[in-house]
Amino acid sequence: MPIITLTSDWGLKDHYAGAVKGAILSKMPEATIVDISHDIPSFEIEQAAFVIRNSYKNFPVGTVHMIGINTEESDKFSHIAVKIDGQYFIGTDNGVFSLIFDKIPDEIVELQIPQDSSFFTFSSRDRFVSAAVHLAAGKKLKELGNKKEGIVEKILLKPVADRNVIKGHVVYIDSYENIITNIRESLFTEVANNRKFTIFFRSYEITKLSTSYTDVPVGEILALFDSNNHLEIAMNQGNAAGLLGLDYKDMIRIEFR
Repeated sequence: MPIITLTSDWGLKDHYAGAVKGAILSKMPEATIVDISHDIPSFEIEQAAFVIRNSYKNFPVGTVHMIGINTEESDKFSHIAVKIDGQYFIGTDNGVFSLIFDKIPDEIVELQIPQDSSFFTFSSRDRFVSAAVHLAAGKKLKELGNKKEGIVEKILLKPVADRNVIKGHVVYIDSYENIITNIRESLFTEVANNRKFTIFFRSYEITKLSTSYTDVPVGEILALFDSNNHLEIAMNQGNAAGLLGLDYKDMIRIEFR
């Protein structure tokens, strides 16, 4: 069963998602279309990469993922399709692929297939759909264009650590307003070395880790490592980001003693 996923900043108000789905089904009526998210903030490829990075490995081999963010092609940023971990990804080579993967994809091609219209503002519908249907049908990646040796690199914010301190940043705020940081459990464990710690953000402090949201009373803040091993600041049945005044890229500091 062919599976094609969509991740975009189109939102749900406008016609964009519907138009793309219609174009896919016109070419491949048997396709299963999965909306990963259409609520990515406009043009935020870092946020899109976070969502795709933490979802694509749950899909079966052969799945095709379309990335509908900043899709206009230019001399600097070409349209590409890549294969990695047995799955396919289509989008604009503007750095988003380097943020999704920890390694260079197994295959990369620069798309040479023509657009389905003479307009150049809706590449997801007019070009990516054709590439996605081609791949979902089990056809060869190399038939879509010329081989490309690498992808555009974009550097993510990374935590900084020494013997007694980790400094990280907020990399995502989910729909519950849970605050997800770029501090991984493996880094925390390595630096902590079984020592006590304090997590600092704004004027708040947390001195212990929870294992679930209900470890604290309703309305209280907590810290835990989420299902993707990111340090998360949350509030039991509350909107942590808004109430604590934390936003994307704000700093989180952990001191060990």
